[in-house]
Amino acid sequence: MTAAPLLEVEDLKTHFFLGTARPFGSGRRLLKAVDGVSFSIGAGEVLSLVGESGCGKSTVGRTLTRLETASGGTARLDGRDILPLSQSEFRPLRREIQMIFQDPFASLNPRLTIEQTLAEPLRIHGLAKTRAEARALIAETLQLVGLDPKVMERYPHEFSGGQRQRIGIARVMILKPRLVIADEAVSALDVSIQAQVLNLIKDLQRDSGVSMLFISHDLGVVRHVSDRVAVMYLGRIVEIGTRAEIFEQPSHPYTRLLLSSIPRIVPGRKRVEDLGEPANAAAPPPGCAFHPRCKFATDICRTTQPLPQAVATGHFSACHHIEDLQKDLA
Repeated sequence: MTAAPLLEVEDLKTHFFLGTARPFGSGRRLLKAVDGVSFSIGAGEVLSLVGESGCGKSTVGRTLTRLETASGGTARLDGRDILPLSQSEFRPLRREIQMIFQDPFASLNPRLTIEQTLAEPLRIHGLAKTRAEARALIAETLQLVGLDPKVMERYPHEFSGGQRQRIGIARVMILKPRLVIADEAVSALDVSIQAQVLNLIKDLQRDSGVSMLFISHDLGVVRHVSDRVAVMYLGRIVEIGTRAEIFEQPSHPYTRLLLSSIPRIVPGRKRVEDLGEPANAAAPPPGCAFHPRCKFATDICRTTQPLPQAVATGHFSACHHIEDLQKDLA
């Protein structure tokens, strides 16, 4: 019997109105940042969400942590839909769902010492009754992320970017969450530091068994940490499968484009011609949103939005021409 997923997201939508409201409702456009996204994450699993800037992947993470309001769909944590919950109802669950942000400096209060920063979530969730107890937990967690406990008396500006991100990770892990959403967690760091922090995240995830939604535009990073990968384009998931399926047997033209744009990922793979920039997310093209950039596009692609089709067990692709793509790869 297969265990139920920890998180199950179905038809998630997050829409925003753009522009200034005018009489009779004119002058406003609807941006469908997330438009019908579905996926699941099992206990101890890492699912990576990848795509170009503006595809909506970060909005998915922010919606699941209730930093943005969903326009529709469900997100069940252990079978309980968290999207309709009020802020007061969701507050106890914040310990279970934590987020690592892209900018480690912006996510830390510059007026608080590291001790104060890490003690705050302990106080909010009642995990330490005394300061001595809190300091012991803080020291243990700082060591876990590779920092000397003596740094707890210092302020964020006294640290490098990599050290600040380690502090941000410590703030998340000190609560022992069940699900971590890492939103471009290493993209703001120097390349040499990226590898160190990425290895730290991978080790912490493996040792703690926490589930993770890892959001990134960097396929090299994604290949290093993922169990499964979901590829997102203009608000929708166009392909989802295991790491091996996505990197070795991509079944959507957009996935192929992403892979071919980074030669180091799959040496020897022929480069896929890129026919332009992504469409305007506020005015996506009809049919398959990727068709203006796709060499396989036909009339059906320009008029009919493709539904996800099973390529293999657990491997789905939203493309009208999966067989043609597979022949082209042969």
